[in-house]
Amino acid sequence: VQLQASGGGLVQPGGSLRLSCAAYRSIDSFKTVGWYRQPPGKQRELVATIGSRINYAESVKGRFTISRDIAKSTVYVQMSGLQPEDTAVYYCYAQYCTIETCIDFWGQGTLVTVSS
Repeated sequence: VQLQASGGGLVQPGGSLRLSCAAYRSIDSFKTVGWYRQPPGKQRELVATIGSRINYAESVKGRFTISRDIAKSTVYVQMSGLQPEDTAVYYCYAQYCTIETCIDFWGQGTLVTVSS
């Protein structure tokens, strides 16, 4: 499964960006899709996921909104009120489950830099 992330870039504090993740498979076949990020020098962390319910990291609640377009097989995260601490490589994520097991898939990452 390929996940193609896009939309990263340089934005000033307080600005907005929308990240997109196109899946080369129908996203409604996945148990969970979403976004993680890896700030410089830190471990990868949850941003938001959507499956049977939507789950946000506390640090992005009220600022980020995850959504999906099943027809386009694309997952989005709309990010507003961006702060320097949001600077990270953002990875899209999908989990596919069978009766026997679950497999995680990761996109290649897109860099978001929040700086003045």
